[in-house]
Amino acid sequence: MLLDANFTEIDTNQSVALESGPRFVVRDGSLVAWIVPESASPTTPFRIAGAHTDSPNLRLKPEPNADAVGYRRLGVEVYGGVLLNSWLDRDLGLSGRVAVRTATGTATALVFVDRPVFRIPQLAIHLDRDISERGLSLNKQQHLSPIYGLSGGELDVWDLIAESAEVSRDDIVGAELMLHDTMQSQLLGADHDFISAPRLDNQLSCHAAITALAGTTPSETIPMVTLFDHEEVGSVSATGAATSQMPRLLDEISSALGATDADRRIARENSLFISADNAHATHPNYPERHDPGHQISMNAGPVLKHNANQRYTTDAVSAGLFHLAAEHAGVSTQAFVSRSDMPCGSTIGPTVSALLGMRALDVGCAQLAMHSCREVAGSNDPWDMTLLLAELLH
Repeated sequence: MLLDANFTEIDTNQSVALESGPRFVVRDGSLVAWIVPESASPTTPFRIAGAHTDSPNLRLKPEPNADAVGYRRLGVEVYGGVLLNSWLDRDLGLSGRVAVRTATGTATALVFVDRPVFRIPQLAIHLDRDISERGLSLNKQQHLSPIYGLSGGELDVWDLIAESAEVSRDDIVGAELMLHDTMQSQLLGADHDFISAPRLDNQLSCHAAITALAGTTPSETIPMVTLFDHEEVGSVSATGAATSQMPRLLDEISSALGATDADRRIARENSLFISADNAHATHPNYPERHDPGHQISMNAGPVLKHNANQRYTTDAVSAGLFHLAAEHAGVSTQAFVSRSDMPCGSTIGPTVSALLGMRALDVGCAQLAMHSCREVAGSNDPWDMTLLLAELLH
């Protein structure tokens, strides 16, 4: 999408400094893209939309073959806060990357087995008569291994991986691989009110942010999009929101513009970080789990998230900027706060805001079934979010 919008990719080993125009850099599961307008000065503020690329799922262990009682199975590890039951009885594929031996070292290759190969069959109710009374209980080690064939079959999982990556099995020296739902994303509902898809948290925000940036013509700000990995497990990694990559990048851009330390302080003081991560819609079957004064609906506009304990970063000033941008964009808005007797989740907002010393807000599209293998969002909301982010970025 960025290349089609005439952005130039910068190699991670190169300095980003700096001609005006659109640039981006990719590092593993993270991406940063920005536009420096020709009119930029040492004190030009940044407008940064941030999201995360990862989603809770099941990931292969280093030695994934775990055959038992005549079945070929995979050994998997749970990544993030997974709704475990949502992965049962689904047709699953395999995706990720492998490190491959080369003549000069290693290279990476993508893996995408996008067909129904794996399945985690649920135990029949005849063998679990108490499930209706006590509920489903799943042990992460014992009950989540997918089957993909009978023991003694011709191919094992490494053969499938090598075939997809178009490499020799013997040349694979490392792997990061995960299961995914192979069912196509689609519109849902009698009037197509909803989107049914995997990984809406948080690919929806990533797509909206990139679309907004690609259509931006800045003049008074330096617009930027940051897509981080590993939010679902705490953001502490070389490509997570807690990385030093962002402060370094902002300093490089400021230095290329001739900024002094005072200029950098002024630029950051007037900058804004927009943490874009999906929000909880009020669940029709569990309305008691939500604050009664803050009912959240799908297709009712982007949701500004509040938390007095700073799990979300929205304050009075950033809320004002949000509402003015929404008015200019012509989109409706909603306000989310958790019940006072229930803790809320968090996002990359507090981490990045503290790291950069920058004012921030937390916003997202309403959805149901967050952290499920398959999630539900409003079909109008992605475009409203895109319009809002486009307004906030310039």
